Amino acid sequence: MTKITYEIVEHDGGWTYKLGDVFAETYRTHDEARAAADVAAQEQQLGGEDVPISWQDADGKWHEETARGDDRPEAAVEG
Repeated sequence: MTKITYEIVEHDGGWTYKLGDVFAETYRTHDEARAAADVAAQEQQLGGEDVPISWQDADGKWHEETARGDDRPEAAVEG
């Protein structure tokens, strides 16, 4: 199973959570950012239906595949 970790960080005059290099919206307090990250982590682990997805790689090539609804990562929050 894949594991992902949301990290709580200071950002843009407040606090946010990020996954890799992607930032969520900015919150006024650390507690608000932590609560939002906890919700995102819980939702990330919910299963669903198989869906077709398309995505572009770093070279600009588009890919199409099916995302399985039961293939969910284990999500955690740090910070």
